[in-house]
Amino acid sequence: MNTPAPLSSSLNVRPESHFDGGRRIQSGYHQPGHQQQQQRAVNLDGQTTVHPESSFAFDRMTIPQLKSFEGLLFMKVASDKEVNVKAFTDETFDASLNWKDIFWLRSITKLPILVKGILTAEDAIKALEVGVDGIIVSNHGARDYSPATISVLEEIVHAVKGAVPVFMDGGVRRGTNIFKALALGAQAALIGRPVIYGLAARGEGGVRTVIEMLKIELKLTMALSGCPAVKDITRRHVTTERDRLQSKI
Repeated sequence: MNTPAPLSSSLNVRPESHFDGGRRIQSGYHQPGHQQQQQRAVNLDGQTTVHPESSFAFDRMTIPQLKSFEGLLFMKVASDKEVNVKAFTDETFDASLNWKDIFWLRSITKLPILVKGILTAEDAIKALEVGVDGIIVSNHGARDYSPATISVLEEIVHAVKGAVPVFMDGGVRRGTNIFKALALGAQAALIGRPVIYGLAARGEGGVRTVIEMLKIELKLTMALSGCPAVKDITRRHVTTERDRLQSKI
């Protein structure tokens, strides 16, 4: 599986001052997939052994039973022992979903509707046509051959033309990454894995620490770029690969 290209390798921050354009920052959360691990037992002599009956297989998984989602999320798939990944996705995801379902969703709720997974200008325009309230540029954890979200963000922002907020998800690991996303037109950068890392390491305190680190790094980047406030971050603060190619023409 490909991983998102590090944002620092695709964009450079360019320090300048006296810019306009309002932006705001938000954080988001997504739950990563669950993967079964090998069960191990430590003998009295300190040696580790692997139980033969619990050997790892890449196409099988054990689904965690989430009590808080009972009745809302289907978590059981018929199987003798474990759950086959394909069987789980076939039962959990509805392949018949299409743009018309947005109209149905709009008819049953007054809540804002955001569509996640947009990676092209064409899909962004289609999302506007069906009346979404926001777009989340995301490749859902870097599926094979999908582009890094930072590389397609500006294309989608231009297609939307300010009609709805555009958010970027994926590859955010540093405050500089947030700065670059805002400079390219995103109104927020969603944070996924760093939050999970903090939670796994230190629980709630770890999550707070991760968010605080991102805030400190963002403020430092803003100061070094001559931006007293988030609204001062603009497109002129970053240089993309396309910019560098055009400058050579």
